[in-house]
Amino acid sequence: MRRGFEVAGLLETHGSMMATNAVDHNIPGAPVRYSPDVEQIAPDEADTIRELSETMRSISETTFKNAGHPLRSVHAKSHGVLTGEFAVLDNLPKAYAQGLFATPRSYPAALRFSTSPGDIMDDSVSTRRGRAIKVIGVDGERVAGSQNERTQDFVMVNGPAFLAPTPKKFLGSLKLLAKTTDKGEGVKKLISAALRATEAAIEAIGGKSPTLTSLGGQRETHILGETFFSQVPVRYGDCIAKISVAPVSLELTRLIDAPLDYDGNPNALRDAVIAFFKQHGGVWEVRVQLCTDIETMPVEDASVVWPEDKSPYVAVARLTVPMQDAWAQPTVERVNEGLSFSPWHALAAHQPLGGIMRARRPVDRMSADFRASHGSPVAEPKTREDIPA
Repeated sequence: MRRGFEVAGLLETHGSMMATNAVDHNIPGAPVRYSPDVEQIAPDEADTIRELSETMRSISETTFKNAGHPLRSVHAKSHGVLTGEFAVLDNLPKAYAQGLFATPRSYPAALRFSTSPGDIMDDSVSTRRGRAIKVIGVDGERVAGSQNERTQDFVMVNGPAFLAPTPKKFLGSLKLLAKTTDKGEGVKKLISAALRATEAAIEAIGGKSPTLTSLGGQRETHILGETFFSQVPVRYGDCIAKISVAPVSLELTRLIDAPLDYDGNPNALRDAVIAFFKQHGGVWEVRVQLCTDIETMPVEDASVVWPEDKSPYVAVARLTVPMQDAWAQPTVERVNEGLSFSPWHALAAHQPLGGIMRARRPVDRMSADFRASHGSPVAEPKTREDIPA
């Protein structure tokens, strides 16, 4: 079966199905200019981050004891690993043609779909979904600590804002999640069913609870129909932005809100992803929302959804994945087991911003180091040849 990075045919098939290009959009307000003072570090942030790292490590230690295999401290369960092409669009307006997106060109990419807990559970315990993208062969000035790397990572979740505003608030939620890590799966299934019912009631009146979906209230729908968001901001050259990835090819858009039967299948999401890519390829748009008002689009409060009437998400790149085996063992071993995904694998032009992102840096490093020290070495790819295709 055809695999890897050969995507020209798929681009031709789906080129006419793309959402409107960035050249068709106008920014309602002038983008806020990035400067270091957009970040405000709390006096006790270092202590909070240290406690976050300790809590994450306790999750990893618990799951290692139970599974005998080192897992990520969050987003441990994978539902598909894929390779594809990340193509920056041509003729972007100046505000959007920055950093990785300054020049129209294509890069190989590795993708991983996941769910949020740090332990491997039956998919009927339905939690928030994640999507990580590693763009490979990226050159340019890097953030500190990644000088020898050639990747740009985008780590996303299927919701536009983070479940907590600050690292300290997130610590409280994480401790609650950590307490469920070693609970029996039957208990988790009952809790998840109850949370889904509560979340459905909230959504019926036009709301949504990030906390409920994180704890197990995610609706049982197809993971490939989701739109994913960075949730928290990054530097975007001279600007500040959030990133999203949305399905645009016909076969993917048909899966938006499509129900998926989990009953009796602990790996329903993975099986659905494998089945899809046996028959289809997929195309997503990578979109950018520039900050145009620092008050309503804050950097340090990660729980705020940035209003799209002040700044819409605009297409800047296209991610194309050809038909392939979404659980091919060589790719599983390299991408799922041998890679770490972090927004701190980044160009300086896309430095992560805000307290939640600052906390991620040592936490992600701890998680990768834990896996490496317990038998799963982690290494960044330099070229497309470093990823099986």
